[in-house]
Amino acid sequence: MPALYELRLPNVTVPGPPHDTYDAHLLAQQRLYDPTLGPRRDVERASLATAEARVRTTVYALRNDVNDAFFSAALAEARAGELTAAISDLETQLRVAQARVREGTALRSEPATIEAELLRRRQDRDDLGATRSASLAVLGALTGLRIGAGDTLALPDLGAAVTAARASLPRTRPEYAQFARTREQLAAQERVVTAQTRPRVSAFGRVGYGKPGLDFLDNSFNSYWLAGVQIQWAPWTWGSADRDREVLAVQREIISTDEDAFTAATQRSIERQLADIDRLTASLRTDDAIIALRERIEQETRRRYDEAVVTAAEYVDRRNDVLAARLTRVGHDVELAQARAHYLTTIGLELR
Repeated sequence: MPALYELRLPNVTVPGPPHDTYDAHLLAQQRLYDPTLGPRRDVERASLATAEARVRTTVYALRNDVNDAFFSAALAEARAGELTAAISDLETQLRVAQARVREGTALRSEPATIEAELLRRRQDRDDLGATRSASLAVLGALTGLRIGAGDTLALPDLGAAVTAARASLPRTRPEYAQFARTREQLAAQERVVTAQTRPRVSAFGRVGYGKPGLDFLDNSFNSYWLAGVQIQWAPWTWGSADRDREVLAVQREIISTDEDAFTAATQRSIERQLADIDRLTASLRTDDAIIALRERIEQETRRRYDEAVVTAAEYVDRRNDVLAARLTRVGHDVELAQARAHYLTTIGLELR
């Protein structure tokens, strides 16, 4: 097929290029040497490790919510137990007062005073039951466990674990692992930047059919094939590699700053929690002494009430003093267990 136009020179005729070309081909490439392959794989593995560490950090943050829900339910349960004992005693005294009224040895206001206090204590117990149920619902949602209304919550004994941790403060918080994995990811990215300036070698093969083929002067359909080795090299990056390294250096500084800030904040929390633990430990000893004194006064008042020397109102007041002291004591007991749990969670130890 003649060309559309020709270039004629003395003793030479050069055909002109065709106006239409066609090409269908299959290209295959095989990487022979790529210095960026290993670093890129390291980046992917480091990115996965960083993501996993981030997930563990997020999940670990829920532990304080679990602790709060558990100890809120435990506190309500302990206080309800003290109220149940007080209610049982008031019910007994109410029957005694009603019998005295029938015998004509007491005024009608005596059982009324006790009954009013009894109703108030039952109301307080119902409120604590509602608080416990709500806390158990939150605890079940966080842990996936079903805790029945009749189940009893036992406070963990964490005193020995706290004592051991105070002697040697560990760095087991998952945030530290996340900082380390992020540094490894940045180091892998820097290796990729360095490897990109090195030559890459690959083999290629191409098989096709088109017009023209390999002979551009032949204006007809022909099959063809090509094979060879290709080298890619970018020794000059016009400063882009240096800029990438500067960005990675800034990110490493940010990670170091975040880790230092996290360590400082954790240390401040630890100091406050240890102060709370020491304060509550001392408070429990004082609570025991107060309860002993209140019970002695209440026993004396009960004997005088049995002898009709004091009124029911006075006896109820002394009984309330004992109840208040016991409620304070169980409150401090639960708060101490909670403070120990928060301390162990803050430093990254498992609660057992």
